[in-house]
Amino acid sequence: MIRSWMVIGGVTFLVALFANLITPKDIQWFKRLRRPSWLTFEKAIPLIWITVFICGAWSAYIVWENTRNWLLMGFYLLVEIVTVAYNPGMLRLRSVKVGTIIGGIGAILGIILALTVLPISGWAAALLLPYVIWSPIGTYTTWEIMRLNPADV
Repeated sequence: MIRSWMVIGGVTFLVALFANLITPKDIQWFKRLRRPSWLTFEKAIPLIWITVFICGAWSAYIVWENTRNWLLMGFYLLVEIVTVAYNPGMLRLRSVKVGTIIGGIGAILGIILALTVLPISGWAAALLLPYVIWSPIGTYTTWEIMRLNPADV
């Protein structure tokens, strides 16, 4: 029997694969951009996002088990789609501004989602805290990169 956590984890994984729809030329463009001097944690960013996605999926599982609410699952899916759209959107369009906008939308949606699930489960809301904390940091970092690279806005 397929369990709900398997479906939620599988959907999370499949949507996250979308973020890999980038080419070596996309990566080269991004690597040449100037970065803020305080950006010393760039190598940890993939691990941070893996943690964020695992916590988000776990949160969705808790909410599903408590509510069986498809609308809330759709909201989780929307947050993940916006989140993974950051890389292909910014890199394909060669626009740090696009990345900043997508990141900002994701941060706002993540906060709304956390506040929405808080009355359902404190644990589910707490598991969204890595997203709620990291997404604005990532968005601000992207904004700083945009500021340092005005030709790539």
